[in-house]
Amino acid sequence: MARPRNRDYEELRRELVDAGGRLLAAEGPAALSTRRVAGEAGVSTTAVYNLFGDKAGLVREMFLAGFERLAAAFAAVPRTGDPVADLLALGRAYRASALANPHLYELMFGRPVPQFQPDAETGALIRPTFDTLVAAVARCVEEGAFAPAEPHDVAVKINALAHGLCSLELRGALGGTDEARHHWDSAFEIMMRGLAGR
Repeated sequence: MARPRNRDYEELRRELVDAGGRLLAAEGPAALSTRRVAGEAGVSTTAVYNLFGDKAGLVREMFLAGFERLAAAFAAVPRTGDPVADLLALGRAYRASALANPHLYELMFGRPVPQFQPDAETGALIRPTFDTLVAAVARCVEEGAFAPAEPHDVAVKINALAHGLCSLELRGALGGTDEARHHWDSAFEIMMRGLAGR
């Protein structure tokens, strides 16, 4: 199979990434073979090799795709005059991205494929998603909505809360959708009050 035309590339890449993610989530890393992924997407293994090089390249692309989708979710959040509301909107976008891509979430933040360790170049590609959070926290501090603090340190804590809640929700440990949303909102309300220092 020839390398897909530019207009076909992203569609096929997404199909293969999602096929790999579904196999990984459903059956674990042993199921993640180029043959299985190609079969799930209805293409030949040559397509996988042409697009990603090998299985390791596919896993890297799955990892990056999860963060690309998260970055797109963040980019869609409008900026308003309320820095705390904007920060909370980023949190909701994070949750929505996780719920829309559960098959990629564990690969993004866990190590379900032991052989895959993001290298420095890969780490640099995903860094902007965290930088977006740091910038939103910095704005809250600068505008007096939060007590004086180091934005990076606060962002680490907010990220940990969001990740913990999403991980629990994806495992069904927060109840149904409405109950999970309640836990999410109340946890962040408490955190925002604490960060305001009032």
